[in-house]
Amino acid sequence: MVKRILVVDDSPIILAAAKHALVEAGYEVETRGSVEEVAARGADGFQLILMDVQMPELFGDDVAAVLRHERENPAKIYLFSTLDDIELDERATAAKLDGFISKQHGLEHLVREVRRILD
Repeated sequence: MVKRILVVDDSPIILAAAKHALVEAGYEVETRGSVEEVAARGADGFQLILMDVQMPELFGDDVAAVLRHERENPAKIYLFSTLDDIELDERATAAKLDGFISKQHGLEHLVREVRRILD
C-alpha cells in the first residue's frame, strides 16, 4: 500500500519541490497552499502531514494542534519549516505533535526523514 502524505505550505516552490522529491521516493502526495485550502479540501486519509509553521493566516503548529486534538486526525503530524531546530522542537512539543523536519537540510534530508517516519 502506497503511503499518503499531505504537505501544507504557502510557498508554491516548496510545495512543488517537496511533492516531486516525495513522489520520486514512492509516496502519494497532495498539497495545500493555505489554511483555507486545508479547511475546504480536508486533511483526512493521510499517514503523514507536513505542516509549515509560518503561514500567512495562522501559525501551522496551531493548525496542526487543531487537526490532532480537536479533529482527532490519526496521521503523524510533523512541522516543516526553516525555523531553527530548537524553536521547531519547542513548537512541536507544545502542540503535542510527532516532531519536525527542517527545510534547511534540503530535499534529501526530507526524503530520509519521511522514510524513517513511515517505513
